[in-house]
Amino acid sequence: MHLAIQQLSKTYPNGTQALKDVSLDIPQGMFGLLGRNGAGKSTLMRILATLQEADQGSARLEGSGGPPIDLLRQKDEIRQTLGYLPQSFGFHPRVSAERLLDHFAILKGIAEPAARREVVEALLHRTNLWEVRAHRMGTFSGGMRQRFGVAVALLGNPKLIIVDEPTAGLDPEERVRFLNLLSEIGEESVVILSTHIVEDVEELCSRLAIIDGGEILLEAEPIRAIAQLRGRIWRRTVARDELATLEQTVPVISTKLLAGRTIAHVYADAPPDPGFEAVEPDMKDVYFSVMAGHHGRRAA
Repeated sequence: MHLAIQQLSKTYPNGTQALKDVSLDIPQGMFGLLGRNGAGKSTLMRILATLQEADQGSARLEGSGGPPIDLLRQKDEIRQTLGYLPQSFGFHPRVSAERLLDHFAILKGIAEPAARREVVEALLHRTNLWEVRAHRMGTFSGGMRQRFGVAVALLGNPKLIIVDEPTAGLDPEERVRFLNLLSEIGEESVVILSTHIVEDVEELCSRLAIIDGGEILLEAEPIRAIAQLRGRIWRRTVARDELATLEQTVPVISTKLLAGRTIAHVYADAPPDPGFEAVEPDMKDVYFSVMAGHHGRRAA
């Protein structure tokens, strides 16, 4: 099972071209869509979730146990097998989690009371919300609300699940709990994780794409993308007043503060000077090198 996206484009009435001929082949499992705010991620997610129209292109869910489904033209059909967790969603603060999930189950078409009760109970257990099922939604923490959103998205056993910026604003403990939940559901469906947080993709996804300015800059397996940078990432500690000069002379891809010192990472085939040391690359180095134009458009 996979989602085949071909040359999707979208331009808003104000002239902003949000997507430019986006083509992706997204297999079953967790797929990361990584990009900064305004890169085009949410536009792509909304089009795939049938909430927005594309100007041109196609998107087909194939191998889901029946004929391919055209997401752009067969919206009713794809909604039957779609789970969507937007970046933010409304809820009634005075309604209990169990009652609200039951309401969403009715909307999803699970009409028979006994079957619905079984589904609701199973999802509350799966998202670790069973013990607080009678609590009002307004008392839930950010992580609990996100896990409730996953429960809603999983109604009907969807084959395509879209999750938009799910860990933004979560504390470290809630983030770990949430990512563990996502890793479990990724075994059964095509799951697209849209985020600007590099660590989320590195920890969860077997494939990824980096998007910026509405264009796909890289599509790859994280492990292979990292391996291609081995021997090309160098670092050096620099004083703050040196940084501007360094950036003018060598391809600095990122900087960070560590114990009050500025660490610069540089992309180069050899150390720019003896003060640099080789560093084992990670997903952040992949992301920043792509954004700086130092990494191939496609990788295996």
